[in-house]
Amino acid sequence: MFLWSSKKNKYQERREGAKPNILLMHYTGMKTMEEAMERLSGKDAEVSAHYLIDEDGAIHDLVPEQYRAWHAGVSYWKGVTDINSYSIGVEIVNPGHEWGYRPFPAEQMESVLELAKRICNRHDIKYVLAHSDVAPERKKDPGEFFDWRRLADNGVGVWPDPSKEQYEQAEKIAVCDYETEKLFVQYGYNPASAYVDIITAFHRHYFPEKFVEGKEGEVCLESVARLLSLIHQSKQL
Repeated sequence: MFLWSSKKNKYQERREGAKPNILLMHYTGMKTMEEAMERLSGKDAEVSAHYLIDEDGAIHDLVPEQYRAWHAGVSYWKGVTDINSYSIGVEIVNPGHEWGYRPFPAEQMESVLELAKRICNRHDIKYVLAHSDVAPERKKDPGEFFDWRRLADNGVGVWPDPSKEQYEQAEKIAVCDYETEKLFVQYGYNPASAYVDIITAFHRHYFPEKFVEGKEGEVCLESVARLLSLIHQSKQL
């Protein structure tokens, strides 16, 4: 494991004694690992993350977990706007949608899973989220190729598994955008974000098959059923 000694402008104390309860996943969105490391460790760029995971699975420690790294930017989840103070940020090497987005290698995903497990064991992590979840109008990462289901199957985060009753409930709700949008907000998304961006972010995380269909910005009965399942799992109903 590579250890980098962070510069002072790359992190700071978490505000008002905040404790991390969000694990936030990103992709680097740069052409190479070297470019990503330079940006995250360079003294001039005001951006940082706690960890960087290369495509071969190597994990690089960048910022100690007790500090607030600068990775979320303008963001929101369940009423919280200072996501940096309440999160641990993991950057995953991938060129992203701008430079040739591609699936994450098995070795890389295995390291993501093992690191995420350790982080969840050290902290009271309640939400395992994508950068696109907390900033749906600005961000796409880590994107629809990221294997969220594998993480959830191994105890990191949640994955929707709608019941028959939830499908029946979804039939009534899916015909009304107003009621559906209220559910997205209840789950945690920013009510000030554009509805289509919220839908797309949700599908990137919890229903990536919609991208295969080219209907990632359209809500369907399955979308609502999955949303209801997640709300139920989060004990928000």
